[in-house]
Amino acid sequence: MSAEFDQLQAEFERFEASIRTVDDRFAGVGAMRQELTGLRASASSPDGGVTVVTGPGGAVLDVEFTDAALAKGPQALSAALMATLREAVGEAARRQAVLVEEHLGDSLGLVDQVLETQAVAFGTTVEDLRSKLAEGTPEPPDPAEDFSEERVLRQADAPPPPPAPPAGGSAGDTFLRSLFDEED
Repeated sequence: MSAEFDQLQAEFERFEASIRTVDDRFAGVGAMRQELTGLRASASSPDGGVTVVTGPGGAVLDVEFTDAALAKGPQALSAALMATLREAVGEAARRQAVLVEEHLGDSLGLVDQVLETQAVAFGTTVEDLRSKLAEGTPEPPDPAEDFSEERVLRQADAPPPPPAPPAGGSAGDTFLRSLFDEED
């Protein structure tokens, strides 16, 4: 009976240890979620004419063009924009993988999977992407720059200004002005 009890006690202790491990892993999920929400990645075209800012999931938060980029014509602008978008979205995905791995452990090999997939998709090497990952430290989010309600390619249309009052005014306006003029 004692051997069975010892065996049950050992199994229970292993079970408790695995529960503690799971609890420890998921204790940081709230912090991870907050870090993922604040994630920002930015990329610029080689000439600096196009800049794209992305957030979690590769969501495009902002796109900026210089006058020089706009002057290059639609095909060149389109090519620069697409290349810069790919780079910014790729950077966001790499940063997300790093954050998840930091909080949940690397048992999934998530960063390696992302790097391998992007190397194939972007026609580069895992080592090149890993070096970009090492040099790109995440920037802290700027709460003043919340682009969630903004349009991506142009600012939301502003309401038209109110119409200007007629120059002459109505007879009632003239009467009221004359009352105020007489009291002075």
